[in-house]
Amino acid sequence: MAYILNIETATKNCSVTLANEGKTVVCIEVAEEGYSHAEKLHVFFEEALQEAGITFQDLKAVAVSQGPGSYTGLRIGVSAAKGLCYSLNIPLIAVDTLEALARKIIIENGIIVPMIDARRMEVFTAFFDKNYSKTRETKAEIINETTYSELSETMHLVGDGAMKCKDVLRSEKFVYHDEIIFPSSNEMGLMSFEKYKKSDFVDVAYFEPFYLKDFVMTTKAKS
Repeated sequence: MAYILNIETATKNCSVTLANEGKTVVCIEVAEEGYSHAEKLHVFFEEALQEAGITFQDLKAVAVSQGPGSYTGLRIGVSAAKGLCYSLNIPLIAVDTLEALARKIIIENGIIVPMIDARRMEVFTAFFDKNYSKTRETKAEIINETTYSELSETMHLVGDGAMKCKDVLRSEKFVYHDEIIFPSSNEMGLMSFEKYKKSDFVDVAYFEPFYLKDFVMTTKAKS
């Protein structure tokens, strides 16, 4: 058995999945406005293992969503994952956040366009085909009326970033899947197991999340 603990904290969704050889055993998640990841994450670890009837020592690896996404959320998830890997002496696996989001939908044709909100009219996005192979690199992209105008294929938009594009991207080629808002650790199970079988690990000491943009601290203007 290959139990892998999967951690997704790149958005408002705090999500933990325990998977065995790529199949979900337990999935615990909650999406809240206040980004309560730091308070809930370790509780979710304990609950998932308890529900599955195993201990931390039964884990073969820990997988973490690498980004792009929330700077704070990614830091919390990666720090927790590294702590587990250090203490248990097991490998760390990094999983593409946008691919995990794309895997929440099944299509027959067209392009999957996962979008994570990056504030204002900017999104973190990439293109994936129906087999979830990335066909365009990850970008931080500002959306306007001409975005993707050069493309004729059907484009399936998912994620909280897609929700704010409805008033701008109105062509019939854009199909919005409103029920898919955040990436989840549930889709990470198969992805992380495939990497585990290939020993596709990252360095626990030096791995950093894929922020895509520099962190900018905002302060209120003085009155």
